[in-house]
Amino acid sequence: MLNVSILLYDDVVASSVTGVLDLLNGVNKYLVRTGKSSAFAIGLVSRDPERLNLVFPIMRVPHKSFTNAACPDLIIVPSYNVGNEGVVKRNEHSVKWIINMRERGSEVASMCVGSYFLAEAGLLYGKAATSHWAVLDDMRLRYPKIRIKSDAVITDQDGIYTSGGAFSSLKLIVYLIEKFCGRETALWASKMFAIEMDRTSQAYFALFTGQHQHEDKAILEAQLYMEKHFRDTISINDICRLVNMGNRNFIRRFKAATNNTPFEYLQRVRIESAKKAIERNDTDLPAIIEEAGYNDLKAFRIIFKRLTGLSPVEYKKKYARGT
Repeated sequence: MLNVSILLYDDVVASSVTGVLDLLNGVNKYLVRTGKSSAFAIGLVSRDPERLNLVFPIMRVPHKSFTNAACPDLIIVPSYNVGNEGVVKRNEHSVKWIINMRERGSEVASMCVGSYFLAEAGLLYGKAATSHWAVLDDMRLRYPKIRIKSDAVITDQDGIYTSGGAFSSLKLIVYLIEKFCGRETALWASKMFAIEMDRTSQAYFALFTGQHQHEDKAILEAQLYMEKHFRDTISINDICRLVNMGNRNFIRRFKAATNNTPFEYLQRVRIESAKKAIERNDTDLPAIIEEAGYNDLKAFRIIFKRLTGLSPVEYKKKYARGT
């Protein structure tokens, strides 16, 4: 039986905890019904169980303090709300406990932005990692030694696991169920809890809002120009003249500020425009392609699939109004 500790901390999202409990408890009951033994011994762990029990009063699972909890086989770090600054710093004791348990052999998995706890613990350095799509640029800036995988829903390396944003992170739990219990049990969990089992990308959830959080004013001017004129034919030389910069220097500074080349950035702006037009479902695909600044249907489809993980038709079926 695998000993699993779910970490509780100040500002943790309750659904990120209860979702894991529901899945693991559900699997245990399923295994018992089919004549097998439970797979998971599940517990909660926190710095102050008495206080946090008031926040989570309905969870009838063992809840121990850092000092009283045994070293688990697997630690699951739930999420907190995206944009809630300072959570990890306010919970430094949790980071220290994760480090201590990892040194003693625990595997560690993060849900959504729980990945920041793993990053602060130094567990992701040199490793591939993912998180909620809205924080990936911030993670790249804060932790340049981490290999951020923007589209990935799950990463698994050396007993360290990370997952994509919000409820898509429950796919990691199904993945862990498959890893520790087998494919048949994971398929049952996937069907029972309506969680897509083999989806590998979170790209089509992402909203591109422009990477403006930097101090390079010339590059910001170039970005705003591209965002305003993306439907037109835009050349790098035109933008370089606009910001009075040499070609090589401009490309280098643009990549440093936005983590994209100018060409990649322009494609992201155009595809975001196309996504919104497809979602509105008020015109046909050829008109959308032209409106987004493309004149080659094949090239558009290739770029759209690369950036969203779906073809334009698949995206329309999933997100278009009235379909």
